[in-house]
Amino acid sequence: MTRAQIAQNNFLNGQTCAQAVLLAFADLFEADAATLAALSRPFGAGMGRLREVCGTVSGAAMALGLLYPELPKSALYALVQEHAAAFREREGSYLCRDLLRGAGVEASTSPVAEARTREYYRKRPCPELCAVSAELLEGLLLRHGFFGPDGQGGGTGSAV
Repeated sequence: MTRAQIAQNNFLNGQTCAQAVLLAFADLFEADAATLAALSRPFGAGMGRLREVCGTVSGAAMALGLLYPELPKSALYALVQEHAAAFREREGSYLCRDLLRGAGVEASTSPVAEARTREYYRKRPCPELCAVSAELLEGLLLRHGFFGPDGQGGGTGSAV
């Protein structure tokens, strides 16, 4: 299963969009999955349902921070911006409210999370956005040499 498929399935199994993407890369981090899930949980729905930066983009940013802990801030920010720009180019925006409205879904900022029903999943672009973000992150990591020849983390390439 690809990381994109894992991210999509994570969302369909009840995780927030941020959790779904971050946990699709959990095998590359030293942190345990429960800690990663707790850390990323509030970033769903554009951070606490504020409908700002899409949680899938936030989850990818968290993954980059964990994958490159020693990278200077400017270099890390460049990677985050590269991912966000690729996401925006592909999806038209990286703002949750724009992505939802583009799919015809009300972008409510009420703090009350909606029940995860069949209808909820049917009308939302979120499962596909989780897959897109994970796919773009994996491509970024490949381009920057994070993955070694065996496809595992720890390649010798430069982060920028």
